[in-house]
Amino acid sequence: MRAVLFDRFGGPFDVRDVPAPTASPRGVVIRVEATGLCRSDWHGWQGHDADITRLPHVPGHELAGVVEAAGAEVRGWRPGARVTVPFVAACGSCAACATGDQQVCERQTQPGFTHWGSFAEYVAVENADVNLVALPAGMSFTTAASLGCRFATAFRAVVQVGGVRPGEWVAVHGCGGVGLSAVMIAAAAGARVVAVDVSAEALRLAEQAGAAHVVDATRGEACAGEDTAARITELTGGGAHVSIDALGSAPTCAVSVLGLRRRGRHVQVGLLPGGRTPVPMDRVIAYELRVLGSHGMAAHAYAPMLELIGSGTLRPDELVTRTIGLEEAGGALAEIGSVPGVTVILPHQP
Repeated sequence: MRAVLFDRFGGPFDVRDVPAPTASPRGVVIRVEATGLCRSDWHGWQGHDADITRLPHVPGHELAGVVEAAGAEVRGWRPGARVTVPFVAACGSCAACATGDQQVCERQTQPGFTHWGSFAEYVAVENADVNLVALPAGMSFTTAASLGCRFATAFRAVVQVGGVRPGEWVAVHGCGGVGLSAVMIAAAAGARVVAVDVSAEALRLAEQAGAAHVVDATRGEACAGEDTAARITELTGGGAHVSIDALGSAPTCAVSVLGLRRRGRHVQVGLLPGGRTPVPMDRVIAYELRVLGSHGMAAHAYAPMLELIGSGTLRPDELVTRTIGLEEAGGALAEIGSVPGVTVILPHQP
């Protein structure tokens, strides 16, 4: 099969012919019809997950495709099934999985991190009966490729972890794939959304996704001399009820917390490389804030999201701004964020 590889962290990418994977007894091999380009892949390429990643390596964890082969112990899936998967492939038998929390499985595997990923024509997924999600008949592979990480992650962060309610103010920091998804989902839930980014085009897309207000984080001086958190507080009449760091950086994490009203909820979604990140805990205490983490969504929890997509209430397809082939994937990953919206790779595209 053809796949995108790198031989050292931060090094160049190369498209090569390599052996295709085989299915483990409980796993499947999926023919990858579409796979998303995600900032998490950039973190992996930079070596932020070097403790679990072996070189040479194939990135990619957001995927949709067709089951090519199934292991002998797989019960619910056969070749030809149209599927997507969460980016966390759960074991199905640990204590976390037993309580339905497969997204924090104690023995999880992740395509593109713990083993070769989906920037390839085929990818292996473990424990298929726990991790595969059937695609609705009318859903394209391009749309489905954004669900396993960005859209599903945003859905759980907004609906299940953040507990967003109609009429609440939600601030979304970072309007990449996760952030734009969070804007769309929060607006569909009846919330009023303030979207924050440094890109005018990303903010334009956020308005299209349903944001009531946008804040250019590079123009604090233009906001009556106030910083971003103060601007959010002004727009929301006292601060957001829920604030989401969809980018993952120390500054966005801090601003997300500082832009909350009393008893608000901060949800950390974006990965924070470098280990420990300063958080304004004095504000957390004084305002009785809740600081929450959100890490993907288990396969069994996809049904409500898929129903809303099927009804047209949610339109993840509108967030896809370009499709590319494998030859372009490495360069696009190295320049992640330069093209607003969601980029999807089509591995079998000429």
